[in-house]
Amino acid sequence: MNENGAHGLIFFDGICNLCNHTVQFIIHRDQHDYFRFAALQSEAARDQLVFLNPANNRTALKENQEELNTIILLENGKVYSRSTAALRIVRRLGGLWPLLYSLIIIPPFIRDFFYHLISKNRYRIWGKQESCMIPSPELKSKFL
Repeated sequence: MNENGAHGLIFFDGICNLCNHTVQFIIHRDQHDYFRFAALQSEAARDQLVFLNPANNRTALKENQEELNTIILLENGKVYSRSTAALRIVRRLGGLWPLLYSLIIIPPFIRDFFYHLISKNRYRIWGKQESCMIPSPELKSKFL
């Protein structure tokens, strides 16, 4: 947690195998119990994202596949996506992972080009599930 007790909230594609493995990776390295998670397909994520951007409506978010092609981080009232979200996440992990945050100096259009390549091909390479993962009882408190 940060100094005011808030958590960073990560929205992820709940049916993507790569995304689910990434969430597990983050959970195991989140030494300060900072992050909370919600699948982009969940009602909680749609409610929160509509609240953050009232111009979107629930139907548009549900039908807009682009909304599901990125990781979104809500931190201290600010929304980050794609490579910026990923880098802001790794800087809070244990071990040497925060060193990757130094890649933030690369312009976002370059970082996001590579992010988009992975995102666009993630189902083909890593596969997907029929439904969002259900967290174990001990991890349930980390999910909205």
